Amino acid sequence: MGPQPGFWRAFVDNMNLVFDFGAVVFTWKPRELVAAHFPQRAVDGNTAAALAHAIFGNADWHSFDRGALSMDAVVARTAGRLELDPVALGALVESISDHLAPIEATRGLLAQLHSMRPEQPALRLYYLSNMPVPFARGLEQRHAFLQWFDGGIFSGDVLHIKPDPAIYQLLQDRYALEPEQTVFIDDLQANVNAANSLGWHGILFESPQQLESRLAAMGISLVSGKFH
Repeated sequence: MGPQPGFWRAFVDNMNLVFDFGAVVFTWKPRELVAAHFPQRAVDGNTAAALAHAIFGNADWHSFDRGALSMDAVVARTAGRLELDPVALGALVESISDHLAPIEATRGLLAQLHSMRPEQPALRLYYLSNMPVPFARGLEQRHAFLQWFDGGIFSGDVLHIKPDPAIYQLLQDRYALEPEQTVFIDDLQANVNAANSLGWHGILFESPQQLESRLAAMGISLVSGKFH
């Protein structure tokens, strides 16, 4: 389905692009992580996927994501629940920051968007990421290109996580974003649905190339360096 009537008029004053980080801007490969640290439990793709879900899809990890549980606490609880070696699990969790590497094609897309800013000041970049505090601080220290963003929110700093509407509302209020002028990019449908429910324009991320095509369809040409 294409844009609705009046869609382009909303972007006359501003266009806000809000990026998720994990699996959109930075690599996130939980199955590879658990296979490397627990080869005896993750013996193939299916068992690796199941263990990754048991670790990262649990309420304890979500509490860590939102800043309500410390790293030590989430390691202890998860190790006890899943009968994992707490030392090995601690090493896995501590290594996550090192494994959050930029997806080069997405960083290239962001570089193009950033380069458009002098001629297109109405184009603004933000992030909204489910990210525990230790990993968030690690990304800020390691990656200077995060300065290209006009602002953003890490879940661990605000005690809310996606798809809770409260974290979207917080970003919207903090930066005075108009919903109809805001495009949200995430790799999880539930998170996109939450953005849509607030009147944002959600894009389900599949690849940097797909995102570039979707942005072009919305009037942002990375070839011409303009949006219309």
